[in-house]
Amino acid sequence: MKFRFALLLLTLLNTAARAQDVFVNKPYLQIGDHSSPQSMQILWHATDANTDWVVEHKDASLNKWIKADSVRFTIVAVLGITAHRVYHAALTGLTAGKAFSYRIWKDGKLVFTAEAQAIKTQDQPYRFVAFGDIGAEKPDQKRLAVQAFKAKPDFVVVPGDIVYENGLISEYNKKFWPIYNADQVSDSAAPIMRSIPFIAAVGNHDADNRDLDKFPDALAYYLFWDQPLNGPLGKEGGAIVPVLKGSETNKKAFLTAAGETYPRMSNFSFDYGNAHWLVLDADTYVDWTDKELTDWVSKDLAASKDAVWHFVMFHHPGFNSSREHYEQQQMRLLSPIFEVGKVDVVFNGHVHNYQRSYPLFFAPDKKGTLLVGGKDNKVVRGRVVPGRWILDKSFDGKSNTHAKGIIYIVTGAGGQELYNPEQEADEDSWQKFTYKFISTVHSLTVADVNGKTATIRQISADGKEVDSFKITKP
Repeated sequence: MKFRFALLLLTLLNTAARAQDVFVNKPYLQIGDHSSPQSMQILWHATDANTDWVVEHKDASLNKWIKADSVRFTIVAVLGITAHRVYHAALTGLTAGKAFSYRIWKDGKLVFTAEAQAIKTQDQPYRFVAFGDIGAEKPDQKRLAVQAFKAKPDFVVVPGDIVYENGLISEYNKKFWPIYNADQVSDSAAPIMRSIPFIAAVGNHDADNRDLDKFPDALAYYLFWDQPLNGPLGKEGGAIVPVLKGSETNKKAFLTAAGETYPRMSNFSFDYGNAHWLVLDADTYVDWTDKELTDWVSKDLAASKDAVWHFVMFHHPGFNSSREHYEQQQMRLLSPIFEVGKVDVVFNGHVHNYQRSYPLFFAPDKKGTLLVGGKDNKVVRGRVVPGRWILDKSFDGKSNTHAKGIIYIVTGAGGQELYNPEQEADEDSWQKFTYKFISTVHSLTVADVNGKTATIRQISADGKEVDSFKITKP
């Protein structure tokens, strides 16, 4: 027995050592363009060299390894970054919600193994973690990564600002991969992404910097994520996509590396379990008064009317009591559309604390007032959108769990410097729609969905529960 254990340990150590040599960034899971309980995408980064890669997976109930049909790659060769390849392999034939193993071979040698779980179906309970504003390489970001790992979620959603400050490849390499895709759990990192998929919305720190001469490795969001491409395409310089700046050489290098993801991955939707998710780009360069864009949102939600739950995720909150970013209210314009589409909860980041609203309905006054500034008085800062809200103050999430209206959650305390800690105890500084305001501790959201019941908790970096509530559907 001791000999077998020693042999197993030696095998694992040798595999880890080989993995360290062959990967630029180690394998991680994604839901892919067509999210399905029967499939999953494996991505990894390796040097720009011709290599024979083989990916296999095995269901816990089978003794046979199944080879992935194909391995494709894109080449990332932007100025200032060592050229490398981002590989994609599709695992198909998975059993919904069941554990599986996968392994990767390079030139006939085993270089990586991991355990994972397939996407769940509408009749299976599931758990997800939500936290935004994470990649700042701060102590509490790392502690929350461990809390996310301990929560054992089925997936993680990130409502923007994935890395700081400029959404660069170099920032991912330092502030993201080592923390969320470590080889083992520690006090400051965890092996989460190789076992469960992360799904991310784009934030201002991910997409605002589009000068590829100043930041040739910017917009890394479009290089490293494999997510649905079912949103509106948009035209450069139009309502959705700002102008990409830089030399033709630098722009060509980025566009080659991004492929189909840019700019289409800015807005998309997917289904998980019995829920429909809508993921949006809330950055201030997007014109949410554009009818084509709002029509797409309406049609997407209407097409998902049979889903039990409707969740929406984007970066800039429309309903926020913090003094920071209070004026950026442009996403309030979508509230009437969300209400018609039966949205239950909206998850946001951008504001570095935790806030929970009462269930509410909101009627905006026309299109609000666009705020511009900067030296040329043309830089869009946001949009102030006054209006009338109706609050369901009878809902307490304990004795009364039937919410009349949408609950808006700001979960932006994922690791970056906290905003407005002085407001937590000053309830007079909160807007009337705010029910809970926690700004003195970093935290993440843990949500359990089981049929028509959703239990949502906010957990601090110390593992303490700072808020909890339950929603039940009739």
